[in-house]
Amino acid sequence: MPIRTEPVTVNIGPHHPSTHGVFRLRVTFDGEVVVDAEPVFGYLHRGTEKLAEERTYVQFVTLSDRMDYVASMTNNQGFMLAVEKLAGITPSPRGVWLRMIAAELQRIASHLVGIGFFLQDLGAFGTPLIYVMRERERILDLFEMLCGARITVSYMRPGGVFMDAPQDFWPALDTFLADMPHYVDEYERLITGNEIVLVRTKGTGKVPAETLVNASVSGPMLRAAGLDWDLRIKDPYEYYGRVKFDVPLARESDNFARYIVRIQEMRESVKIIRQCVEQIEPGPVRPKEVPFLIRPPAGDVYAHIEGPKGELGYYLVSDGTIAPYRCKVRAPSFINLTLLRDMLVGWKVADMIVTFGSIDINMGEVDR
Repeated sequence: MPIRTEPVTVNIGPHHPSTHGVFRLRVTFDGEVVVDAEPVFGYLHRGTEKLAEERTYVQFVTLSDRMDYVASMTNNQGFMLAVEKLAGITPSPRGVWLRMIAAELQRIASHLVGIGFFLQDLGAFGTPLIYVMRERERILDLFEMLCGARITVSYMRPGGVFMDAPQDFWPALDTFLADMPHYVDEYERLITGNEIVLVRTKGTGKVPAETLVNASVSGPMLRAAGLDWDLRIKDPYEYYGRVKFDVPLARESDNFARYIVRIQEMRESVKIIRQCVEQIEPGPVRPKEVPFLIRPPAGDVYAHIEGPKGELGYYLVSDGTIAPYRCKVRAPSFINLTLLRDMLVGWKVADMIVTFGSIDINMGEVDR
């Protein structure tokens, strides 16, 4: 006979390891079934956008590093495009190619973290996470060669980057590009056909494509629903119009689809980096005429890029001084998180953390 139950509300996090230590989810259960969920954040809020008003345009680069701190290079890139658009700066070609190489390396590193912790949330007890961290460490080694930093890199500058790649960077990059596809093959052999992974992810956390569009969700979450939207192709920036790559798509819009899209995007990033290496030529990494203290004319701009987690946009307002009058960041982690309730209601507690992990958010970017 059916058992009579009463709804109970439970706080999942911020102490829960899968909630990043700074995110709380108030979940109402009927037995093991989720009937309501309320995301609660603000524990990490640092006022990044307000701090921008008291920093020069170059000084803000360090703040951009600390939003999505597993994708620092792409944070730098999006902000540099906004500053260059605002100030009318034409970047040097070599600087642009270096930015693209760094950004695609960062995309791979971000997806490695996303996949590793997604499987950790599924209960893999660390083995896949150790595997992906092995490759991420190699990317961080390359970043260290480029700029001396590994995580919060502050590498990019208006007009290009702050220093050229050393000679030992290029052979190390070539070795990594040769090895990475084999590592992705290894992930697929271990994960993609794994019976437990398939049972726990196929058909769970599904979101209709129309709902994703209405919520302004972007990135792998959107492409996992079969929607072909990638700003590198739809609104090319930097020199993405000069490289060829495919946009991986899935149709199911479930937890597994979001995983497989990220796997395939890493393969495409390797292709892009190889083409960048083929086309880069000697020259300055940024124009000498770009001053350290930039004073853009009064006005406002919006610039966006295809970040690892989706559309990352910067809206800047200038009053003609050396600091932005206003700065607003369109953070994909924040936008993508808005559908969490829709993804959880009706599923069981065992599916909840897996679905949350499939979104691949970074709380530094959510709270800013």
